[in-house]
Amino acid sequence: MIVIGGEALVDLVPDPATGEGELGPLHPLLGGGPYNVAIALGRLGVPAAFYAKVSTDQFGDKLVERLLASDVDVELVQRGPEPTTLAVVGLAEDGSARYSFHTEGTATRFVTARELPERTTALCLGTLGMVLEPGASVYEEALFREAGRGRFIALDPNIRADLITDADAYRARFRSWLPSVGLLKVSDDDAEWLADGGDVLAAARDWQRQGPAAVVLTRGADGLTAVTADGEVTVPGERVEVADTIGAGDTVQAALLAWLHRNDALSAAGVRGLDREQWERALRFAAAAAAITVSRPGAEPPWIGELPTD
Repeated sequence: MIVIGGEALVDLVPDPATGEGELGPLHPLLGGGPYNVAIALGRLGVPAAFYAKVSTDQFGDKLVERLLASDVDVELVQRGPEPTTLAVVGLAEDGSARYSFHTEGTATRFVTARELPERTTALCLGTLGMVLEPGASVYEEALFREAGRGRFIALDPNIRADLITDADAYRARFRSWLPSVGLLKVSDDDAEWLADGGDVLAAARDWQRQGPAAVVLTRGADGLTAVTADGEVTVPGERVEVADTIGAGDTVQAALLAWLHRNDALSAAGVRGLDREQWERALRFAAAAAAITVSRPGAEPPWIGELPTD
């Protein structure tokens, strides 16, 4: 079973009919990077559990209902009276999204330490879960503890720079995680921020040498690149009409983990053992899954029956 730790929240997405310069209706859509990964994994038929604190408000109820409807285990979900985190979304003409977050005193910050089930094979972390305290320290401790126990660690920093008060301290903390990470997934934009404006591919190679079996770069319509000790493998993105890009990177992360799970490669040794042809298959599967997500409003990952066999 893959355990996914991090925030669940509500994206407030503008109505597509809103005219330029107008304030139109905002539609609440369920999301949050790790939450989206959990939903996608469940829909792809992979045993998955979500590890987070979720509000007892109406939004929280809907978040839990959607996990169950997507075949995600909720035994590690904690509930509390704190409100649900909100993200106000702004959409550009190309469908790309920017976010402003309302996080003060919200449930996602107050997750507490839990022992993971014995059947756990991997732990996937990222986004606000690795930023908002005190919960970020809880997830960081889980990262180091579970890596020490030999469990596979997947990480997607999914940078939200407005919420990072000390960029240098976060970058140092990020580097401290790398020796424990098996798979690092990062977008071009996030990689550039983490590298403080440096060359993205050079940074990915450096991060891979510090621990991860592979670093996967997402490059929007330009596709995906896997950086390994043996070199780089790139596949193009699939061309679709984009509704928005919400949840695209999260779907890539889930699809990669699903592919590794199905191909008995959900371990650092398994990832290191993949050859070029296998990487191309894995990346194409992830690209196909992400293409379906971006063709739909909000983070709406595909079910396994919507994808070609991998």
